[in-house]
Amino acid sequence: MSQHSDKPGGSVDPRELDVFELTRSGRRAAGCVRVSQLPRMLNEVPGEAPDRDAAFSWQIEGSTQPELQEDGSEAAQPYLRLAVHGAAWLECQRCLAPYEETFDIDATYRLVLTEEEAQEFPLDDDEFDVIVGSRQFDLVDLIEEELLLSLPLVPKHEACPQVHESLVSGVGGSAADGDDAVDGEDEYGEAGSESGKPNPFAALEAMKRGAGGNKDGGKKH
Repeated sequence: MSQHSDKPGGSVDPRELDVFELTRSGRRAAGCVRVSQLPRMLNEVPGEAPDRDAAFSWQIEGSTQPELQEDGSEAAQPYLRLAVHGAAWLECQRCLAPYEETFDIDATYRLVLTEEEAQEFPLDDDEFDVIVGSRQFDLVDLIEEELLLSLPLVPKHEACPQVHESLVSGVGGSAADGDDAVDGEDEYGEAGSESGKPNPFAALEAMKRGAGGNKDGGKKH
């Protein structure tokens, strides 16, 4: 894993980054991190993935912005911008096969010194997140956190190459279980739902039809 800074002859250790110096000087830095360095992210990668150790490139930029203080004056406050780009293999929840998910993260953070300061910021500000900075900041941990937050709610292919057998036959059953049905109808003669399940009102409709056919009390003609 290599990292470099735009400062002549400079380099950064992403696990012990002085973010306050970086923001004060307006420096930039870049590097890459592999999935094997991100244990929580690695847990999301299926064992049969073609590449379980993909690389993500990252870039950071420090800056300061003037903010109004309680006494009415303005003071420069530290901000950090992080960009992460790459792809990792996840398990499709539709066909259960590995697929490659692309990640493009661009996040801005307002740095503070303590957790107490962070809690004082309003929660409805979606322009940036507030994080506690330090002079030995673990940027790799922040990168992993952002990747985990960017995971899709339901990982899946846009179009699955094949359907998993459990989705065809049903868990614990087989496709032959429905051979008695004709043209998508259930045992009551009612069409099933779009998902292939029997119509839950079929039994009630059958009872109504049965009751309607006996209105004459069963008399013979």
